[in-house]
Amino acid sequence: MKHSASFAAPVIALFVLATGCQQEIEVELPEVDPIFVVEGSIFEGEAPLVFVGEAQGYFDPVDANSIGQSFLPGALVTLSDGINTIELDELCTSNLPPELLETAEEILGFPAALLSELDLCVYTSLDPSWQGMEGVTYGLDVVIDDASMQATTTIVPAVPVDSAWFQSPGTIDSLGVMYAQFTDPDTLGNAYRWFAKRINIRPEWDPLAGQVKDADFVAPLGSVTDDAFFNGLTFDFSAFRGVAAGSTAWDDDFGSSPEAGYFKVGDTVVVRMCSIDEAVFQAVRSYENLILSQGSPFAPPANMVTNVQGGIGLWAGYGVWQDTVICQ
Repeated sequence: MKHSASFAAPVIALFVLATGCQQEIEVELPEVDPIFVVEGSIFEGEAPLVFVGEAQGYFDPVDANSIGQSFLPGALVTLSDGINTIELDELCTSNLPPELLETAEEILGFPAALLSELDLCVYTSLDPSWQGMEGVTYGLDVVIDDASMQATTTIVPAVPVDSAWFQSPGTIDSLGVMYAQFTDPDTLGNAYRWFAKRINIRPEWDPLAGQVKDADFVAPLGSVTDDAFFNGLTFDFSAFRGVAAGSTAWDDDFGSSPEAGYFKVGDTVVVRMCSIDEAVFQAVRSYENLILSQGSPFAPPANMVTNVQGGIGLWAGYGVWQDTVICQ
């Protein structure tokens, strides 16, 4: 009897599997309320930039149209510095003439080719008195439809990098990464995020000749850290080149270009070490961990951390130290 039962179990399982393959199963997913996403930043000395969107369903199609619809117009976005409050202006790329797309590319950090296909809406202020200031805590309030979201962030004073340089870590002398020496203050709880931007023009042989290599600063994966393991120490670190969201540049294609992720001899690179508060560090780290672990069965389970109340996303203030490195 034991042998018959043990033999029957896999046969029954195979029969169920076989019959199941012949049936079309429809699963009705329950309707859920929309979840709104806020993605905003305010760098020291720069205007605030806030995107408002709606989270897409897991089974929703992802194409240019759906991505464009994810950046929602019609929100009421206000910014406060603890004393004064301002309503941010709405700027949508669908309302821009072609000659202003390059300006939008510099402001938004998206390639002009992508902006011409999508309708991206951002909320900002061109009033210079609302450029980010060191030590100020900025409160953000977003109202769209019947939803209300709030977030706060502080522009933490920047900590300067001792020195930064380009170096090739491998056998291809023309390609390399950024290195820097850094001294962390002897106060536990500091956190940082690294950015870089190539500002040189692409040469004539380049398929994108005449364009600046990076429209905006780009953070590579693994861009954030806190000083839990190096409080008060001086140390060296390295950073690969990040890829801008939506980039179609040939040297950003990890599948075909050996230059993806690397800087190159002849590049002029502005590097930034930005100080961030604890909430921003936790949020960005969780986001990067999710990307790095995507698809790995060995990755530990993780949830995305947000500092936005009433929705999800990130509102980040950045204290800025920057320098220029010529790759040679």
